[in-house]
Amino acid sequence: MMGFLTALENRLATLGPASDLVFRVLTAPIFVVGGLGHFVEHEQMLARIDDSPWAGVVRAIADPSLLLYVSGIVFVIFGGLLALGLFTRLSALILFVTLVPITLSIHIAPGHTGPLLKNVAILAAMVHFFVRGGGAWSLDRQLRAGPNM
Repeated sequence: MMGFLTALENRLATLGPASDLVFRVLTAPIFVVGGLGHFVEHEQMLARIDDSPWAGVVRAIADPSLLLYVSGIVFVIFGGLLALGLFTRLSALILFVTLVPITLSIHIAPGHTGPLLKNVAILAAMVHFFVRGGGAWSLDRQLRAGPNM
């Protein structure tokens, strides 16, 4: 049994570069699609902000409509860059910083445990990409390697 587990562990270790790519490419669409939703479902999202116990705090920061548009632009642009593995660390940091106030203002509310935990997991993914970068198959890596790769 130990031999099988060792062989499996060795085989899985060779899949590291592929798992970096898969994790990055499957995480990024939540930002791109969600960011587009800030435009397409703008009125519904404004209603969600109004229903939040923190709506007053959001309004004190800036106009909720403006915040939705700005965060939508950030999510689409930096979610796309994350998918490509281009400026991965910067993208992860900007996405993290943008997602934290959204999570605190919208999902710290009764009945939002699922969305709250989803966002916590996404924040953890952004920490991963900030620490590790885009991985072996990222444009960041390709650009650092130069044209002779």
